[in-house]
Amino acid sequence: MLDTVRKLAVVTGASTGIGLELAREAAKNKFDLLIAANEPEIETAATELKREGGKVETVQADLATTEGVDALYEAIGDRPVAVLIANAGRGLGKAFLDQDWDDARYVVDTNITGTICLIHKVGNDMREQGDGRILITGSIAGFLPGSYQAVYNGTKAFLDSFSYALREELKDTRITVTCLMPGPTETEFFERADLMDTKVGTEKKADPAKVAKDGWKAMMDGEGGVVSGASNKLQVAAAHILPAETLAKMHTKEAAPGTAEKE
Repeated sequence: MLDTVRKLAVVTGASTGIGLELAREAAKNKFDLLIAANEPEIETAATELKREGGKVETVQADLATTEGVDALYEAIGDRPVAVLIANAGRGLGKAFLDQDWDDARYVVDTNITGTICLIHKVGNDMREQGDGRILITGSIAGFLPGSYQAVYNGTKAFLDSFSYALREELKDTRITVTCLMPGPTETEFFERADLMDTKVGTEKKADPAKVAKDGWKAMMDGEGGVVSGASNKLQVAAAHILPAETLAKMHTKEAAPGTAEKE
């Protein structure tokens, strides 16, 4: 069915960073685009993406809310979705008890609740149409107890796990699920998460275009997941060996406020 129509890719969190680059990969590969984000910059992103050719539609909506997810789903209409890239996410720095509770909950609602709500809706449509690919942006943070990013890392642990579980449930269908697990990437994430006084916020990071290429290739190859970057692969390997307490202490050195000033 999907091979007989112009294929549609839905990309969330597509205004900047990894999401924008994933949308660019889709456009380069001759997909029409429906892109969504919670900021007006989504229109600027659409202008950029139109240069690749093809149709680009936008939805400005807060995907942390049921209303926002519904607005995006309504924009899809009855069109078959060939690719769903669930990339929308938020971070939050500082110690958990020092965070504003509403801010912490917003991270959970964006990264987890909104993401799986959209996947549930579109995934059921994919199952009915008999085909589709889903790419979920997890993180290597999901392997690490995230001191001073406890809520964010916890949400990514959920997404990493959820992605592989959903993939197993769909193994006898033509729907593939892939988890993209980048490390720190040069995006607006760290400024938005109030992490610019930390080591991780100020150190050199990965190129979002390279991360997106890795994720797109893994999805199109039908792989279960990809850790983008050699150093990140080593970090994930270490996470399977080192005690959780040690990993939490290591994370403190990267993410605690004021660590940007330390050697």
